[in-house]
Amino acid sequence: MARNLWIGAPGRLREIRQAAKSWERTAELNVTEFKALEGRVTTFAPTRTTRRLKFSFDWLEPGDARHLDRLARRVGTGRGPLVVLDPAAVNLLDPHQAAGQSDSPGGRDHWFTMNGAVALARDAEDLTTADCQDPAAAIGWVHGTWAGWPVVPGMRVSWLLPAGWDPATATAQLDWKAADGTYLSTAHASGTSVTGTAPAGAAFATPVGRPGATGLFGLAGACLTLDEEPGTDPGTGPGAHLLGDGCPAMSVTAYSDVPAARLPYRNVSVDLVEVRRAAF
Repeated sequence: MARNLWIGAPGRLREIRQAAKSWERTAELNVTEFKALEGRVTTFAPTRTTRRLKFSFDWLEPGDARHLDRLARRVGTGRGPLVVLDPAAVNLLDPHQAAGQSDSPGGRDHWFTMNGAVALARDAEDLTTADCQDPAAAIGWVHGTWAGWPVVPGMRVSWLLPAGWDPATATAQLDWKAADGTYLSTAHASGTSVTGTAPAGAAFATPVGRPGATGLFGLAGACLTLDEEPGTDPGTGPGAHLLGDGCPAMSVTAYSDVPAARLPYRNVSVDLVEVRRAAF
């Protein structure tokens, strides 16, 4: 996981080293209740939940405070949503993506074929599987908003392939890309995991898996993380998949900036919400 908060526009992230005084990362369930006259309750819950972040800092360093001020007021950040690398997030994959689930029958919202013949389809348990018909096939993971998962040069990124892939034949791969999506270089390793350091000019990382064999491969259980080795969840039994925390695009919905008693330090709070896009 990232040890500190990283926030900013893609390619222009800043690390906030100071710990927040308060931090909330609740996911909105958006459950609606309907109560019948006889007292029975029916609930409706959408498939997707939306993450909200709220954090506040006391006596924040002036440079960090000015950075958050620019983001909240949309000064020099472009017109798109913001990147927030949450220090509490362990697996940066989308929650449904990490679980091998997709809203698309062909899984194109979460995965794409980089090379070779691969057919994506749902199985009887509503999980997406990859039917690899070419041993040279490569499958890429889709972020959904950007050309990959946001990184900064020098950041250490680790990638674990889905559960059940054979380490004797598989290759784990991280493709580094510039801010405009241009390919830069690749970090890869034989087996089911790889760790690489983002090179100069890198703004995004795209995780890739090469099964190295033909057959049916599951897509559940993958993990993309920062500054630590990826793995399974030791708290829920052996081999359990780590829940995807996601790395969603976000927009600022509320902001306060109160000069501290000792200038130039500032007391700052920011509220953000997960978005599909942001139009200003």
